[in-house]
Amino acid sequence: MSTADVVIVGGGIEGCAAAWALAERGVTDVVVVERHTVGSGMTGKSSGIVRCHYGVSSLAAMATVGLEVFEHADDLFGTDIGFRQTGYVVGVGEPNVDALRKSLAAQRAVGVDTEEIDHTEVAKLWPFADLTPFAAFGWEPRGGYGDAYQTAQALAISARAAGVRIRQGCAATGLTVGGDRVTGVALADGTEISAGTVVAATGVWTPALLAPHGVDVPIRVIREQIVMIDPGVPTGPVPVFSDLVSLQYVRPEVGGDILFGNSDLADARTADPDDYLNRATEEFVDITVDKVGTRFPGFPDAAITGSYAGCYDVTPDWNPVISRTDLDGLVVAAGFSGHGFKIAPAVGRLVADLVVDGHSGDPRIPASDFRLSRFAEGDPLRTPYPYVGAGEMR
Repeated sequence: MSTADVVIVGGGIEGCAAAWALAERGVTDVVVVERHTVGSGMTGKSSGIVRCHYGVSSLAAMATVGLEVFEHADDLFGTDIGFRQTGYVVGVGEPNVDALRKSLAAQRAVGVDTEEIDHTEVAKLWPFADLTPFAAFGWEPRGGYGDAYQTAQALAISARAAGVRIRQGCAATGLTVGGDRVTGVALADGTEISAGTVVAATGVWTPALLAPHGVDVPIRVIREQIVMIDPGVPTGPVPVFSDLVSLQYVRPEVGGDILFGNSDLADARTADPDDYLNRATEEFVDITVDKVGTRFPGFPDAAITGSYAGCYDVTPDWNPVISRTDLDGLVVAAGFSGHGFKIAPAVGRLVADLVVDGHSGDPRIPASDFRLSRFAEGDPLRTPYPYVGAGEMR
């Protein structure tokens, strides 16, 4: 049996961020166990949007922390993590103008650099789009997109340089428990790692890991599809565009393609995270053609160049669990519901705070917002400024 102060189960971006943040706090007797390779699970399927546009103030603050880390990646990690600061624009229809303005004000209160801009300004940013249906726009000049896989690798390398051990090809089969306390992790090779603290950063696989130990993390696995489009014209440096009228988002790719995602989650479908179709269905391709064709008439010769699919770990309120649990010594960081990449550095720091101090060190990000017990208490984490018809992703 080997030992560590902390074992992190899961080598995706959240697990690597937790290891990195613990090392920042001086806790380096840490082992990350990953059944495949770093970033090989859902992290590698992220669409990589970087925005701080959240109605939940603590999430907006977490995204701001993430943005600051991405902006200083060269200094922090000494490598390119794939962050491209194109800017981020969000557009809403008339029923959501008041919610947009209130949300922007709340975001500014926690440090988000955001403002309302008009049709003329957006037309300069996105000259290929039909902006007629929009009544108002929010603009984040520091937003953009990144590469979750590259970011996870950078976090892992930084943590390893500080002394954290990362064991790839090392599957955890369960927790080891003594009384009402976790004592470590059991591995598929029959060995164990003894630890005072275990962090479950296992995404869509969290319920299977924790349910046998009486820890209920209410997660549904939702399949999400992405389509890549050749716009047929050089677009130049367009920003990320979140369209909350027709419920879609697009962002540029480095090679000139456009990435399309559907924001309509009214009919979100469950999936098996170990057995799902890794491409867009014909139905989804039809949706893509309809939405992109309607919103972007400036792409007359657009063509689909590829697609892929991944899975979200979705909680009942579509917000993450970053929490201590009733099993003493167990911390959960899961249920990110599509928000995980952009807030990962802040997630890591909150996990480190919970491990070292038992509470959050950032007053903008109270740990109570993300407590697991909120579901049993009937107190979900919801935005005070919901967008009518815009799904759950805000």
